[in-house]
Parts: sequence; structure tokens; C-alpha cells
Amino acid sequence: MATLVCFHAHPDDEAIATGGSMARASDEGHRVVLVVATDGIHGERPDDLAPDESLVDRRKAETMASAAALGIHRVEFLDYHDSGMTGWDANGHDHAFANADLDEAATRLADIVRDERADVLTIYDWHGGYGHPDHIRVHEVGCRAEEMVRDDLPDLRVVESTMNRDEMRRGLDAARADGVDFGPDEFDPDGPMDDGNPMGTPEAEITLAVDVSAWAERKRRSIAAHRSQVTDSSFFLQMPMDAFTGAFGTEWYIEHDRDARSGPRRGWLFDEVGSAHPA
Repeated sequence: MATLVCFHAHPDDEAIATGGSMARASDEGHRVVLVVATDGIHGERPDDLAPDESLVDRRKAETMASAAALGIHRVEFLDYHDSGMTGWDANGHDHAFANADLDEAATRLADIVRDERADVLTIYDWHGGYGHPDHIRVHEVGCRAEEMVRDDLPDLRVVESTMNRDEMRRGLDAARADGVDFGPDEFDPDGPMDDGNPMGTPEAEITLAVDVSAWAERKRRSIAAHRSQVTDSSFFLQMPMDAFTGAFGTEWYIEHDRDARSGPRRGWLFDEVGSAHPA
């Protein structure tokens, strides 16, 4: 069996970005570890917080519930402050993850990766999918941690979780053809995101498509665990299950050990890990 370490920016990112992969890995008998960089303090504040309960407390509890739904074996919180979206005052906080010393943060991640003797580490693409400062820092810290552990773990595979911009566009076009009216706030994956760049990655630059359709229900349960951020009226929970599976039943990655040539191959995170498959 092998070990998968997934590095994420905020509580709930694990569910949306790699939830299916983590559930699949756990069900196959692999060890799954989640590392969360920030406290998520700038998320939505629910009305039902107890007098002695902070939003950080709630979001950590929700992350543990999400982890249980996905079969995650270990959860580590690095407890940096959520940096907020680009341009927020929170960007300037001394303990904001976006301002974290690169080597200090990478050392903390590298220590976990070494301790777990990880076979696969997931991080984010170069602009964190949509340009959030904390997501960008996950990429930077993850890449630096990869350098730090390379001598100890020469076979570690590092893959960047991303979103397939072309697939999103195809899905939106199909929905429009079916008569769906997105209204004045229609999402445009080619439009500028938080950092001014389009959403995700062009399909031609993605190297791996992981089928997690059989784990879509588990993925949605993990999303639902983050009740402070995802209400019952959220489109994540309102979509029919077949539509949710169609939209979120594939998870997309850019592999550091493979060049993109003709778009993503259909495969699995452990395809190149010799000890990963049961006898």
C-alpha cells in the first residue's frame, strides 16, 4: 500500500478539489493524510455559532467530519491565518499564509511528508486554480517542500490539482443547449479570476484525469460536512446526483514527472508507484 498526502489552503478545499481521489485511495487500502494550511477565518460566518465557539473551531470540526466521510487517516492544521481574497485588508496580516516565510512553511509540510514516507503529494497549479493568494502559496510552498524532501524521498510523485477550463466550458455550453438560464451572473471560465487570469488550466496542459465517479456520493457528503460554508441551497447539494457526478466525477492533475503532450491521460495517482497496487 502507498501513502497520499494532500495539501490544501482552507477547510473545505479538500472536499471540492481532491475529495474523490482521497476517498478512492482510502477504499483501495492506501493511507491518506490531509494538511490544511489556514484557519479559514475569512469564510462565511454562520448564525448558529455558540457564544464560546469561534468560526475557526467550527471549520476545524467540519473538516474532521469531512475527513471521516472520505476515510482520511490523519489531519494536520498548520494554522496560518486565511489571507482573504486579493485586495482584502487581511492580505497584510503578519501571520497570513500568503505572507508566510517560504522555507518555514515548506519545512513544516516537508516534515509531514517525510514522517509519512509519502508516495504522492498533491498541491495546486501555479495560480491555485483561480488566483486566491492562499492557493497560490500552496503551490509555492508545495514546490519548495518537494525540493526539500527529494533526497530522502527520490520517488515522491508531486501532482498539481487543477480545473479543466475546456471541460467547464463544454459543460456550460451543454447546459445552455438544454435551456438552462444562468442569469446575469453567468460564470465565464475564460474571464478574469481573482488574479486576473482565467479559471484553471487549458485541457492540453493537464496530464492526468482521475475517474472518481464511483466516489461522487462520498465527495458530496464531504462537501456537505462544511455546513458553515455550504448551505442546503448550494448548487453542490441541489444538483441531481447524476448531474453532480457528471460535473465533479473527474479530478484533474498536472504531474511533475510527466510532460503534457496531447492532453490528459485517463489514469490514477498511484500508476507510477510500484508498491501501490494490491497483489
